[in-house]
Amino acid sequence: MAQAKLIDISAPGEKLSDEDARPLREEVARLLGRSQKGFPGAQPVSFSRKHVGELMKQDYYVCEKSDGQRYLLYCTADPNTGSEAHFLIDRRNDYWYIPNLHFPLKDDPSFASFHTNTLIDGELVLDNLPTGLRATYLVFDCLTLDRKPLISRTLDKRLAYFKDGVFAPYEELLRRFPEEKPHMPFEVQLKDMQLPYGLEMMFRAVLPGLPHGNDGLIFTCRGAAYRYGTDPGILKWKPENENSVDFLMRLDFALIKDDSGSWTDYDALPVANLFVWTGDRGEKWYGTLHLEEGEWEDLKARGEPLHERVVECSMDESGRWRFMRFRDDKDKANHVSTVESVIESIRDRVTEAELIAAAGGIKGEWKRRQGLRDEEARRGMGGKGA
Repeated sequence: MAQAKLIDISAPGEKLSDEDARPLREEVARLLGRSQKGFPGAQPVSFSRKHVGELMKQDYYVCEKSDGQRYLLYCTADPNTGSEAHFLIDRRNDYWYIPNLHFPLKDDPSFASFHTNTLIDGELVLDNLPTGLRATYLVFDCLTLDRKPLISRTLDKRLAYFKDGVFAPYEELLRRFPEEKPHMPFEVQLKDMQLPYGLEMMFRAVLPGLPHGNDGLIFTCRGAAYRYGTDPGILKWKPENENSVDFLMRLDFALIKDDSGSWTDYDALPVANLFVWTGDRGEKWYGTLHLEEGEWEDLKARGEPLHERVVECSMDESGRWRFMRFRDDKDKANHVSTVESVIESIRDRVTEAELIAAAGGIKGEWKRRQGLRDEEARRGMGGKGA
């Protein structure tokens, strides 16, 4: 089978200048009815022990947390030519022009029509397949469809609109014209949403069989509206070794004084100060990064700027922050509230075994609520027939 063209998922297309992106940011804000022009994507909170109770009380879907790049996909029309245009929007609110995508409208046998005023939420991953690497855009939400606002609808309804209006015609296009597939920059797939009590299957079968990297689970409230920014209805569970925080790192190098004067020693191990984002008050010092001499030598050997970069850090058994990787896809550290949520999750963590053990109770409560809904529906049908 032909494969979609491999792309760099961190730079997936032609990045627009701020000047060129400005009118698109304004379009998206108007489409969503927002005054703010920043990145509108929902962000999860870290999973802690109290959230097991949430899974008992409300209906959630669960899916794998992909190790990819988060993007909104904006489907629009070129104002000059009227032809379709597609842009990926990253968390820095940068816009990337993506050529050679086509999403035909439903019930169009010509496949020539296309969607506009449509905003989709998902992530770009690299699948490692027997035939080689393949870029795939995994869709997990839809905010608007052809100017129709979906954010106030429940998650299951939003996904149903996307599947029926966008994904099914896209699949039919590729079924009828498979020769188009190699020309597209990536494939589009619906992210597989599971019922939240199938956790043993997730850990034993789904996660080990994924063709791309994974670092946990995402639980999303089925009955909630889409929420911009931090959403308490989206829960991010990570294994103990994957719980992390994104800080802004600033390096403080030693000032050496000798007979010839004073100079900064850029080779010696510096103090790596870590800052969080507080919103209107800007950055706030939060702690320091623990670096061993060998780790510092490895960082220097990269031959790239280290100061004023966002770094992903984990907490070791001694409560020290340790370097994991740079997050150049982000221009700000995590908000202080997010950091505190992650720390709570680390200190009050729920293990894989504990999640699996809770699955029976989650299933029982899900079935009980489903029974109440079914009974209410039957009563409604009886009332209409009277």
